[in-house]
Amino acid sequence: MKKKLTKKELKDFKKIVLKRKDEVIDDIQHISDDTLKKSQKEASGDISGYTYHMADVATDNYDREFSLGLASNERQSLYELEDALKRIEDGSFGICDDCKNNISKIRLKAVPSARLCIKCQKKREKK
Repeated sequence: MKKKLTKKELKDFKKIVLKRKDEVIDDIQHISDDTLKKSQKEASGDISGYTYHMADVATDNYDREFSLGLASNERQSLYELEDALKRIEDGSFGICDDCKNNISKIRLKAVPSARLCIKCQKKREKK
């Protein structure tokens, strides 16, 4: 079962990873634009000079924290995709880190940054 991916397959997976990477970068940019570049007044839609109600401020802060959490998750995805590109270049892409068997192509298409086969992933999740 330890058959390396062909050069063509690696090239195809590289396209998938690069496309996913572009999508993640775009998502981070949207989150950043929506969250970080707007003032609290703009975010709430309030352009008047009145002070904020405490509940509105709390909701705005929660929304901002939630968006920053999403951006953090997206950054982690970006790191994992960068790592997948390095593995494509060094020839270790598609090989399970734990059992050293091949990761199924179906799994790699769904999760191009996968480092584990399904069996090893399930084992880790049980721990």
